[in-house]
Amino acid sequence: MAELNAHIPEGELTEKWTKLRSSMPLVNPANKRSIEIIVVGSGLAGASAAATLAEMGYKVKCFCFQDSPRRAHSIAAQGGINAAKNYQNDGDSTYRLFYDTIKGGDYRAREANVHRLAEVSANIIDQCVAQGVPLAREYGGLLDNRSFGGTQVQRTFYAAGQTGQQLLLGAYSALERQVGMGKVEMFTRHEMLEVVVVEGKARGIIARNLLTGELERHSGHAVLLCSGGYGNVFYLSTNAMGSNVTAAWKAHKKGAFFGNPCYTQIHPTCIPVSGDHQSKLTLMSESLRNDGRIWVPKKKDDPRKASEIPEDERDYYLERRYPAFGNLVPRDVASRAAKERCDAGYGVGNSKLAVYLDFKANTERYGRIEANKQNIHNPDKETCMKLGREVIKEKYGNLFDMYAQITGEDPYELPMRIYPAVHYTMGGLWVDYNLMTTVPGLYALGEANFSDHGANRLGASALMQGLADGYFVIPYTIGAYLSKELATKPIPQDHPAFVEAEASAKAIIDQFLSIKGTKSVDHFHKKLGKIMWDKCGMARNEQGLKEAIVEIQQLRKDFWSDLRVPGTADEMNPELEKAGRVADFIELGELMCMDALNRNESCGGHFREEYQTEEGEAMRDDENYAYVAAWEYSGDVTFKLHKEELKFENIKVAQRSYK
Repeated sequence: MAELNAHIPEGELTEKWTKLRSSMPLVNPANKRSIEIIVVGSGLAGASAAATLAEMGYKVKCFCFQDSPRRAHSIAAQGGINAAKNYQNDGDSTYRLFYDTIKGGDYRAREANVHRLAEVSANIIDQCVAQGVPLAREYGGLLDNRSFGGTQVQRTFYAAGQTGQQLLLGAYSALERQVGMGKVEMFTRHEMLEVVVVEGKARGIIARNLLTGELERHSGHAVLLCSGGYGNVFYLSTNAMGSNVTAAWKAHKKGAFFGNPCYTQIHPTCIPVSGDHQSKLTLMSESLRNDGRIWVPKKKDDPRKASEIPEDERDYYLERRYPAFGNLVPRDVASRAAKERCDAGYGVGNSKLAVYLDFKANTERYGRIEANKQNIHNPDKETCMKLGREVIKEKYGNLFDMYAQITGEDPYELPMRIYPAVHYTMGGLWVDYNLMTTVPGLYALGEANFSDHGANRLGASALMQGLADGYFVIPYTIGAYLSKELATKPIPQDHPAFVEAEASAKAIIDQFLSIKGTKSVDHFHKKLGKIMWDKCGMARNEQGLKEAIVEIQQLRKDFWSDLRVPGTADEMNPELEKAGRVADFIELGELMCMDALNRNESCGGHFREEYQTEEGEAMRDDENYAYVAAWEYSGDVTFKLHKEELKFENIKVAQRSYK
């Protein structure tokens, strides 16, 4: 089994990536035409990687379980994408983006990867503008920026509240161009069920055609997993309902280590749960915290409407506790602060599990600016609110419309009610500097890997990482591996490794159908989600995690003895698809709890109640836990821990402070 070697290049931090790119082995154009690469997933990381590699001359097969690459979950991202361009002339730089990202991740990310991300960030914006992505512009035509949490500069580029959609359409256009030229073969409605490993190297996948149920063998010289995160292990999350861990988990079972599984991001700005009927939660972009002020009543269990509570009886608790960053503290800090206020009895709404996000003050401020532009002197409040509403509508209109449709309330008139919800997973497959897992030839990109965010992701960094990995990192690093594979002929699909992998996938499907129990897949998924949220969610403690592990082990036994999957294997069968995904979530859930139990500290999104300061902030233990926890699957849902020590040579490690 491969031991951990991050393959971080020698030399100065600022020169590592430049030197490596300039000295990496290359594959010449003629040889590229005979090399096949499999890309699993067609979101920002997958689509950008598939398009770029095909344009370079490689033969590419791209797989997604949706009916079109355009439906990849990247499309749901709202608020923006970070880049260190310093357009606002407010002191931003590559180093500052690097520092903010390391600090935002609570000093639990690998320096070299994060600096590379900051370096290539500016290129991403140029690439997207060249593709025609309609990023927002100021009056003079320059690209506009706004702020996101954990920073004191404006570096977030955006397209209203639909940045992910516009970026994905750019990557999708590049991908479809290569499909049209015959350089990419696109497989929609296909789900990867197994990685095929031949003589220690990833050489293909087994995929199920979701329309016919047929299992297919696909071979390649390398496999790229761009399959997103595993937030749906909690059942209720902001992820699309199809988002799952199966591709990454199957790779884990074939030898790819899983890094930091317990690091889950809870997003502070979501529409609160309204009842047991819900199957997912809706995100309200962090960008709203630019102009929305978060508050609760100063009086416990205050029954009054928000409009009836005067200004001096409101607690703007983030501005009070974190004056330097205010409403734009990082997500983990804002989420815990909201939970603390609600737990203390200051929550609002029927459930009392919500806080207010109020736009009134800034709507009026924008209105006064607009009134000045229109030569309206001494405007009254009504005029200001009317003019300001148009500005807010231009910035966030689709988000306000979405909130109104879901809640039946007009956020222009009433404050939004928000509460934290599971959003992003910082953990994922462990990868080295080249984005290769511990299985040679198997790579993980975007949210599927663990690499760039440490214990907490700063807002607007997910889109940045996905596109950085696909457009600007993997096209270089994969060449170093493939240059040594030129003599490898296409692996015949009747090779024993393919036969065995297909048989394994078929056996699991047959097992699901043969149980013939009494409970649906959703029954088990909901039970798992409740265990995870209650005991491995926003706050964790030793007793709860130990209980969760026992409960998940029992749930797994019940699942395999009392599951009912209707239908057959040789047809379109969504319940069968879900069964496979939930089976993997149950195993992952146990590992997440083990990882959280093992990490006796609080850092970022991992908040152990036993390890906190007097003010209730996370208390890290740098002496004992400044490492990446990389878990090896050792059979029968047992795991072995490996550690990648984190060294900080370019920044001073300190207790995070946003005060």
